[in-house]
Amino acid sequence: MRSSFLLILTLLAAARADAQEFNCKVSVIAPQIQSTPKRVFQSMETSITQLMNTRRWTNLNFSPQERIDCNMLLTVNEQSSADRFKATLQVIYSRPVYGTDYNSPVVDILDNNVQFSFLENTQIDFSPERFSGNLSSVIAFYAYYILGVDADTFSPMGGTDFYTQAQNVVNNAQNASEPGWKAFEDQKNRYWLLDNQQQAVFRPLREFLYTYHRQGFDEMAEDLAKGRKACADAVNTLKAVHQAKPSSYNLQVLFNAKYNELVELYKGADPQEKAKVYNTLQIIDPGHISQYMEMMKAR
Repeated sequence: MRSSFLLILTLLAAARADAQEFNCKVSVIAPQIQSTPKRVFQSMETSITQLMNTRRWTNLNFSPQERIDCNMLLTVNEQSSADRFKATLQVIYSRPVYGTDYNSPVVDILDNNVQFSFLENTQIDFSPERFSGNLSSVIAFYAYYILGVDADTFSPMGGTDFYTQAQNVVNNAQNASEPGWKAFEDQKNRYWLLDNQQQAVFRPLREFLYTYHRQGFDEMAEDLAKGRKACADAVNTLKAVHQAKPSSYNLQVLFNAKYNELVELYKGADPQEKAKVYNTLQIIDPGHISQYMEMMKAR
């Protein structure tokens, strides 16, 4: 009887382990803070890693091979007291491409306004029902946001439910003293990143995520020209977003991740196709115009 009971527990534990959604590599550095022992930041790194990789964020079951790869780099710049910190957080997410070992970069965010409390050797707890701390809410927000973007790349508008969960995190944080959650604070914060993503005017961006990755990159292993054309068509649809919301935060986040990939993808393209993509990119992503000019020079 005991052996049977232990077997059941083992199977349940294995099923639960397979359910986790993320394989997130977390790094915490504090190059400007010399007085605090390094073990504090190592403890912070461990706690964030445990929150991302051991919490079950959804009701879906992910096998280890299906877990979402992402990276978080927390750079602590100030420590005002034993447990109060100011930092920046870079969040990077890449999506696997079907039939290859290549991961396509989709999200590259630098959040410059992360303020939080943390005590060494404490677990970071997150509750979807309430605001229980800024660090846990920031991590949860980006977890749900990545889940939403990832789902959008695999099915049309597939990330809606995850954006709703991220919205709940934002709503619960409206009375937080820390910045990043409110509409009036900044046009490039967590509030606007999510609000934009859910607006009808940004629907072409979400449709781009599916067309570019599922109908573009996922098809390239079998038909490079067909897949590359789908990517070019997807890029062209982003003109509508740019016209409605020039220099939007969401487009900047997308192209921070995508510009190098686009350059490499179209370096060897047909001159006419390359010129078409370039003409669109110089309008909707002028911040990387020098890189796109190098793309045009390639033979």
